[in-house]
Amino acid sequence: MRELTIGKNDAGQRVDRFVSKALPLLPPALLQKYIRLKRIKVNGGRAQRDQRLREGDVLQLYINDEFFDKPREDNLFLTLFRPSLDIVYEDENLMLLNKRPGLVVHADETEKVNTLINHIQAYLYQKREWNPKWENAFAPALCNRLDRGTEGLVLAAKSYAALRDLNAIIRDDMMKKEYLTITVGAPPQGRFVAWLQHSEKNNKVRIHARESEGYKQIITEVTVIRQAGPFALCRIGLITGRTHQIRAHLAYLGHPVLGDIKYGNHKMNERTGLKTQALCAQRLTFGRIPEGNTLQYLSGRVIKLNDPEIV
Repeated sequence: MRELTIGKNDAGQRVDRFVSKALPLLPPALLQKYIRLKRIKVNGGRAQRDQRLREGDVLQLYINDEFFDKPREDNLFLTLFRPSLDIVYEDENLMLLNKRPGLVVHADETEKVNTLINHIQAYLYQKREWNPKWENAFAPALCNRLDRGTEGLVLAAKSYAALRDLNAIIRDDMMKKEYLTITVGAPPQGRFVAWLQHSEKNNKVRIHARESEGYKQIITEVTVIRQAGPFALCRIGLITGRTHQIRAHLAYLGHPVLGDIKYGNHKMNERTGLKTQALCAQRLTFGRIPEGNTLQYLSGRVIKLNDPEIV
């Protein structure tokens, strides 16, 4: 039997979700079975899978040793000794960072080490704000993602409470995201509605004019700021946030993002020599955040990049 004491960053989580993160080697079906068999207890009593944990609770885990995975001293947070971050805003709860074009946010088949989340965790580790040995399940995490070729603002939570409440802000549309982009030609202005389907096979999306089975609604706002020759600098407001929404929707409107190799104008991309899309997540505006949310102090706050590379 082993015991885990619930810390500040563990509180508020369901028993089953906490244990699945604390013991990643434990199969989900076996986890549910152990809860039913009372091999997972809270403060000596029977645990319910949807029971919310509180700081100071003690879990008793009657589980075989092979399911426990301990942090190592030779892990990434020590070996990545020079984290490189462009921090736009930081407080005790969260960070807003400018992700440069070409950097992936999470590990994928092309890159395992040099990722934004690894740089963030190394940075916080070296500041002694976070250590995997202090935590049972929590690790600093990103709350939004950008494509490899897109620059701009990314949100990272430094605690479980901030992660939970940032996700609530995003889910309940209490934050507006605006992008800058350069398009081939000047697109029509206004609010546009379409339907999008994402194919996991080729990581590409298709746009449809009308609602169809398997398609999700997208809403995109377009404002042309200025034109220069065959190009236009545009501000894009995301009402919905789907995979490749801006790139695919502008291409569907007949004015793709310059440099976009998936949905763009290949002739114009070759002419300009751009190797990645001219797209930047430039501004975040927080709406009215209710009391009880740990990030309520961000209500009405606007955070933006003053000098995006694409401008």
